[in-house]
Amino acid sequence: MSTHVTSLTLDDLDKLSAHVRRCVFWEMDPSAIKGARGFCDQEFEKEAWLSMVMLEWGSCGQVAVVDGKPVGSALYAPPRTVPRAQLLPTGPVSADAILLTSLWVEPAGEEQNLGTTLIQAVVADLVRRGVRALEAFGIREVGVDEPGGTLGAATPSATAARECSPEECMIPADLLEDNGFEVVAPHPRFPRLRLELNRDHGWKEDVEAALERLLNTSSVSLVDIGERTPVSAHLPTGTQGRSEADISSASSSAKVNVPVGWSSWPSR
Repeated sequence: MSTHVTSLTLDDLDKLSAHVRRCVFWEMDPSAIKGARGFCDQEFEKEAWLSMVMLEWGSCGQVAVVDGKPVGSALYAPPRTVPRAQLLPTGPVSADAILLTSLWVEPAGEEQNLGTTLIQAVVADLVRRGVRALEAFGIREVGVDEPGGTLGAATPSATAARECSPEECMIPADLLEDNGFEVVAPHPRFPRLRLELNRDHGWKEDVEAALERLLNTSSVSLVDIGERTPVSAHLPTGTQGRSEADISSASSSAKVNVPVGWSSWPSR
């Protein structure tokens, strides 16, 4: 089973799941959705949004494919292009950060921990582009009687709520924390979390450890070669089998030929 994660392009929109292609939870103002009264073509609006972000900013998604079948995706963009980000209680997103809006994994990819794989692909892309931080609005499960438990304006309409809702379209805060995000704006329901991209996230230590193991292995190999090579293999031709005294005598009387270009250090 082979897994590949690639950057989303305009030609790859069909690799997004049916839900992601239609979901405009982040991409449209809730009041606009409500005002459309069911006449909004959400798939068209989502494609228009993706096209706009890609043309102005560059690729804004990562897609996971297992054995040729798309099984997950992650979308991210500058906060100014995400209307919903302006409405959540823990906003706004930091000026130096890109917003991770959605992380969607099909049931077929859940066992492979593709959520983490997709986040790593997003981080790698943003590091290459010189972005300092990645932020996301997480969601926590709370009862409706607890503070922050009612969704209120977060659900744009009863009809859209059956398909798009905070529970369906936001990333669990626990998943973000498991992948290194830290809460920067606490909230019982919708905390905002941040991942610093100017840290090495342990990758430097992993690389150094791998290099150390490689060097140790090479050293051991050289020692093994030295121990296994017979002494006679290093002796001049014709000296094998002769006694140590004969070899020593022959060596002391032999003329030393200095290669061309070499010279002895001058005497002082």
